[in-house]
Amino acid sequence: MPEAFAIIDDKHVPLARVVWVSDLPHFCGNEDCDVEGRYEIRIEGDDSLFASREERDETMNRLGDWLDPR
Repeated sequence: MPEAFAIIDDKHVPLARVVWVSDLPHFCGNEDCDVEGRYEIRIEGDDSLFASREERDETMNRLGDWLDPR
């Protein structure tokens, strides 16, 4: 049975709450930005988490397994 959660930024996030996953790392150019270079993962309620590349890839893999568990 596929896992129903992904670990994103030290949080166990239900895959059903994920709306979209960024393909490119965040870049806004602000000097005080603390998430630059991380990948945005949008979840329900207009909330976002920022993941490392490994967390982003693992989330994508888990979403694929969860949506098509063949």
